[in-house]
Amino acid sequence: MLLQFSAAQGPEECCIAVEKALACFLQEAKSLHVTIGVLESFPSKHGLKSALLSLDGEHAEQLLQAWCGTLQWQCQSPLRPRHKRKNWFVSVTHFSPIQPIEDSEIEFEFTKAQGAGGQHVNKTASAVRAKHVTTGITVKVQSERSQHANKKLAKQLIQWKLNEYHSQQLNALDKQRHHSHYQIERGNATIIFEGKEFKRLI
Repeated sequence: MLLQFSAAQGPEECCIAVEKALACFLQEAKSLHVTIGVLESFPSKHGLKSALLSLDGEHAEQLLQAWCGTLQWQCQSPLRPRHKRKNWFVSVTHFSPIQPIEDSEIEFEFTKAQGAGGQHVNKTASAVRAKHVTTGITVKVQSERSQHANKKLAKQLIQWKLNEYHSQQLNALDKQRHHSHYQIERGNATIIFEGKEFKRLI
């Protein structure tokens, strides 16, 4: 299952809402024992423009249904205190499952992760670079501490990018995802949050 959180071309306050909503979502997923993989995320100056997640677990469908739709954040702008607008909206969109691909279609290369992380990062070849042999699509994942977890996420990201590759040719899913960034229902929110503490109302 794939789920996309998006600021939907909204201002920076919507990007803040995406980041805060994602944190709440991850906490709820943990309580329901739903495994979440962050396949892609695009940061903004103060938050996140969007994030693409994979969901796996017995209660994944329940979680997905609870969050899909429009999220509303009722709060005076933390960036523009005199701004009159106090309602910020985030879209949460579900995309159809990707057709699975076999490990034999992918070349995996394991390297040491780069960046902060102490001795574990420096000494363990946990980072995974994956290449889809037929199309040449390549990704690198090092967000998890274990090689196995990074390999699983890399495969999912390859699947997503492969689906995008085909949809660009078929003009299907690419239009769907592109459209989701530009359209958002302002009102009839699935979930409403309030205040700088991002308190959930419904």
